[in-house]
Amino acid sequence: MTKIGLISDTHGFLDDAVFKYFDQCDEIWHAGDFGSVAIVDTLAGFKPFKGVWGNIDGKDIRVICPEHQRFYCEEVDVWMTHIGGYPGRYSVQVKPEIVLHPPKLFICGHSHILKVQFDPKLGLLHLNPGAAGKQGWHKVRTLMRFDINGDKIENLEVIELGIR
Repeated sequence: MTKIGLISDTHGFLDDAVFKYFDQCDEIWHAGDFGSVAIVDTLAGFKPFKGVWGNIDGKDIRVICPEHQRFYCEEVDVWMTHIGGYPGRYSVQVKPEIVLHPPKLFICGHSHILKVQFDPKLGLLHLNPGAAGKQGWHKVRTLMRFDINGDKIENLEVIELGIR
């Protein structure tokens, strides 16, 4: 079993509580809009790390993190990107590939809207952890934790960090 801490849209702010909530995680995944290369370095120094750049991230982050990451975690095909849309409304950048070769888990950031949605047409689970930073229109800063156990995604938790 692999315990995942999922975060997005930090926009240059990393709450100290992240380290408490992700302490028991095996890996941390960031779905873009870091806002600072220091956040990439801090998270990567804390736990094994995967991340994708977001639309606010500069060249310093884009040379470290790709725009899209597609990988396996245990037996789960994962695709993480910053701007990916939602089931039924995928972005034009990802739609052709996601329809032809859907992953089991599709992770996005960007909207600052926490969302967990199953796409029955493609058989995938869509996750957006919301926004953990203080920039944006969201009211509450959020994270997610979950387990990948073989080919199953289990024990999903939404964590509220507090008011923006």
